[in-house]
Amino acid sequence: MSIALSLPLSATTATGAATLAATAADGRFGHGPGWWFFLMPLLWILLIGLFITAARRMGWRRQLREGRLDAESVLRERYARGEVDETEYRQRLEVLRGDQRR
Repeated sequence: MSIALSLPLSATTATGAATLAATAADGRFGHGPGWWFFLMPLLWILLIGLFITAARRMGWRRQLREGRLDAESVLRERYARGEVDETEYRQRLEVLRGDQRR
């Protein structure tokens, strides 16, 4: 190591260039990117697919939840107008809220 440190900068650069040229002539750099080249696009496709799937599932659950809340609001309006009595209101409300617990 002390020998490499004592060499001038131009000699070290020349040695590095010679090593790089020998490695290239050896064939290590001449075969293309290799199998890992296809790994990164596949990783990105997988990551984007998981993101889209998660977003759709959250949207689907939100729609279900909003649908139940809409049903409860309709039931409240019908009870307020007098279309259903208190016992029927409570029974239907239990049915609607029982579906949420599943």
